[in-house]
Amino acid sequence: MRITVCRKESFNAAHRLHNKNWSDEKNKAIFGLCNNPNYHGHNYELIVKVNGEIDPDTGYVIDMKILKAIIKEEVVQRFDHKNLNLDTVEFRDLNPTAENIAIVIWKRIKAKLKEDLSLTVVLYETPKNFVEFSEACL
Repeated sequence: MRITVCRKESFNAAHRLHNKNWSDEKNKAIFGLCNNPNYHGHNYELIVKVNGEIDPDTGYVIDMKILKAIIKEEVVQRFDHKNLNLDTVEFRDLNPTAENIAIVIWKRIKAKLKEDLSLTVVLYETPKNFVEFSEACL
């Protein structure tokens, strides 16, 4: 029997939605205020869901201390209080939309989990706008 455990975290980051292959006019038309050349920020809320079998010895799917440490290292320390476009390698050439941020976070966390665990990442850019990425999306 499988069960899902969840951990919620947050981080603050600035970004600019911009396609360097488009004109300034097209970028502004598509991305609107999110294309501000001086960037803008969000208070991102992240929910990490790990699904797996319960270990009969520990009673855990994953030790939440371990999950907390993975999220801290792979997400919070990497992206918190950063300009995603300028300060991170991941978004130098990748438009930092909520969709792309969620996929990057998923890949970073998934690489640290045991292979038999499945992962879902839910990323809230605002209280009303959020995305979800999991193995089902592959």
